[in-house]
Amino acid sequence: MLVYSMTVSVDGFVTDRGGDIGFSTPSDEVFAAHHDEVASLGAYLLGRRLYEAMLVWETDPAFRRTAAHAAFADVWCALPKVVFSQTLGTVSGNARLATGSVAEEVDAALAAADGDVSIGGPDLAAQAFGLGLVDELRVFRAPAVVGGGTPYLPPVGTTLAFDLVEARPFDNGIVLERYRRTGAGRAQR
Repeated sequence: MLVYSMTVSVDGFVTDRGGDIGFSTPSDEVFAAHHDEVASLGAYLLGRRLYEAMLVWETDPAFRRTAAHAAFADVWCALPKVVFSQTLGTVSGNARLATGSVAEEVDAALAAADGDVSIGGPDLAAQAFGLGLVDELRVFRAPAVVGGGTPYLPPVGTTLAFDLVEARPFDNGIVLERYRRTGAGRAQR
């Protein structure tokens, strides 16, 4: 299953107008949920900006300062990653640059993965949405209205039907909402 998961504001933005994500700082409980989610994945497809933002988990020892952070860094480093970039010449760790189209890389990752595959970064996810490839949304909705920024979801040309399969509140007011494509609306691959 191809999953798109990010933390968003109540009004649907992953960053505020200045590009900041401070409104979405996870509590220990939310951080543990992110750890569990990443640990369950078989692969991660991501754009350059998200790859560069997450690279600190592989390169900066300060991000291993607690047992929980070290455990997350371990699962993140072990996770196979495919990076979509027109500007990077190389990537490091357990990552490779994408050589195929979004559809080709999604199909290859799903075929090779032992577990769900996540796609991250709103721009890359928008391409997957446009191709009808996203099977599940995992929205970590933060209790903040930021009034603009980078939207979580792209505009779509048709209605995409999803069913709510989980709503889980956390201690800091963030709510995980999981939506799965309905059987009738699921793209055939």
